[in-house]
Amino acid sequence: MTTPPAIRLPAVPDRTPSQASVARRSIAAIASAAAVALVAFAAGVLATSLAQGQNPAVVGQAVAYFSLAALALWALLCVANAAGALRAWFLAALAGLTSAVLAALLAASTNVLARGIEVTGQVFSVVLGSLVGINLVFIVAAVLGETFLAPRVERAVLRHRPRRPQRRVALVRIPASNLADGELTHLERRPVDSARADEQWDDYCAALVAEGWETVEVDAAPDLPDSVFIEDTVVFFDDLAVLANPGADSRKPEVEAVERAVRAIQGVSVARIAAPGTLDGGDVLKVGGTVYVGASTRTNAEGIRQLRGILTPRGYTVVAVPMTKALHLKSAATALPDGTVIGYPGLLETTSLFPRFLAVPEPEGVAVVLLSDETLLMSASAPRTAELLSHLGYRVVTVDISEFEKLEGCVTCLSVRVR
Repeated sequence: MTTPPAIRLPAVPDRTPSQASVARRSIAAIASAAAVALVAFAAGVLATSLAQGQNPAVVGQAVAYFSLAALALWALLCVANAAGALRAWFLAALAGLTSAVLAALLAASTNVLARGIEVTGQVFSVVLGSLVGINLVFIVAAVLGETFLAPRVERAVLRHRPRRPQRRVALVRIPASNLADGELTHLERRPVDSARADEQWDDYCAALVAEGWETVEVDAAPDLPDSVFIEDTVVFFDDLAVLANPGADSRKPEVEAVERAVRAIQGVSVARIAAPGTLDGGDVLKVGGTVYVGASTRTNAEGIRQLRGILTPRGYTVVAVPMTKALHLKSAATALPDGTVIGYPGLLETTSLFPRFLAVPEPEGVAVVLLSDETLLMSASAPRTAELLSHLGYRVVTVDISEFEKLEGCVTCLSVRVR
């Protein structure tokens, strides 16, 4: 099979993850500083207006005075937030206090000089005294804003991704001729009917196409038995593709052809997990801005650390989940479009890490592929779970993947959605 042609998605700047991070973090620093400056400005003007009986002349002077203070505060906080002041609340509080005091002193000093008043020790004492007078509300508002508001604005900017025109692409890979020789960790080996597996794979791809997904085949790997489980080789985070480093040595060669296919997708930047880190895509569950990662036999601590380093600058929170009872995290739990995590409790060490968890009645029912906000793809081996999810208002499409389930596969394993 030849290398797939370039897939043209809507244009996105082709930056490396670090370049995209610098640009986005700069915007986040500017926006978070602006939010604090606006709050402090409004608080200062409002407090002065109330203290002076809403005298229009005084209010006008307060607007001019606090405009200068807010502008200075914004400039100082831009630098502080870009330097990482929002990483911890106490750093944010200190940055807010220091910046607000300096901004207030600058505004008070400028006000004195603009009036032509000679700077003496007594005048300087009055300027300092303004910090506990007219400027006090401004300073308190700045500290509170930097501590509580600025981190939220920063996270919102980092997590925001512009909506691209809808084009739904799923990468798939035809089963290898030696599929039956695939790795097994938690199941006893059973005979695999390769012909039936091929038919089931065709039906799986047909189901994706019927629901509006364009399937793109990655180059076949006839000698790599687990290559059909393409999910384990790459994970997409909007316009970033993270190439995995599979935990099983026999699976590491699968990544090369997947990388070629990924790099053919225009507007997608690429990062990778490097040895000694290992990571299987089946251990990665995305729920909004949170990324749960299974600490399994296939994904080690170094792999999780590297993924956290790649994703944290982009606004994601990476949460490690201990996994000993199933091959991958997504062999035990996935998520519905509303963010509810569904899973089989007997396959999980804990469910307390998930804010919303719904137990399903069958182990085969843990895996769902989100075809849209209303439609789920899942295994035909879990009819009770399909009925449960249907009663929750979802349209459920089922496919028979029994031959792949003999090899610890599930519906998520057989495709990678570019989204």
